Amino acid sequence: MSLIILDRDGVINHDSDDFIKSPAEWEPIEGSLEAIARLNHAGYRVVVITNQSGIARGLLDVETLTRIHSKMRRMLAQVGGKIESILYCPHGPDDDCECRKPKEGAYTELAHRLRLDLINVPAVGDSLRDLLAAQSAGATPILVKTGKGERTLSQGIPDGIAVYDNLSDVVTSLLESDL
Repeated sequence: MSLIILDRDGVINHDSDDFIKSPAEWEPIEGSLEAIARLNHAGYRVVVITNQSGIARGLLDVETLTRIHSKMRRMLAQVGGKIESILYCPHGPDDDCECRKPKEGAYTELAHRLRLDLINVPAVGDSLRDLLAAQSAGATPILVKTGKGERTLSQGIPDGIAVYDNLSDVVTSLLESDL
């Protein structure tokens, strides 16, 4: 069984510079849930690794984050998909924790939990910190242009990173190359 790691905001759902603070604000990007279901049906385990500094900033609490993730999982189940696990960093940018991307602590934790290395595991994100964390952990970073992706691309990304319009295009490419 294959593994893929996804960032949440800007990859699966629409992002907001004001943060996603409630289930009502969480809205999937068109085609993203179906893309995850396609991955599941092709034998992929899907894991989300996400920075959620809104918790440290006092914009939402863990209970609210859990409700947001419950909505995401419910909507995903309606199209036949599932996310195996969600790892999130509740810390702010000044907390200097190891789990906040661009550091690879959450990736290291995932590798430890699953007892595997992340070499060549695709990791999809929309920001430079997503790409750097994946790269540091040995995963294969992939940029999507949704969310902050266009801005990230315009500011420059490391050489050799694949860029796609959205998660659905990433999944199509992955599944075609696996055939």
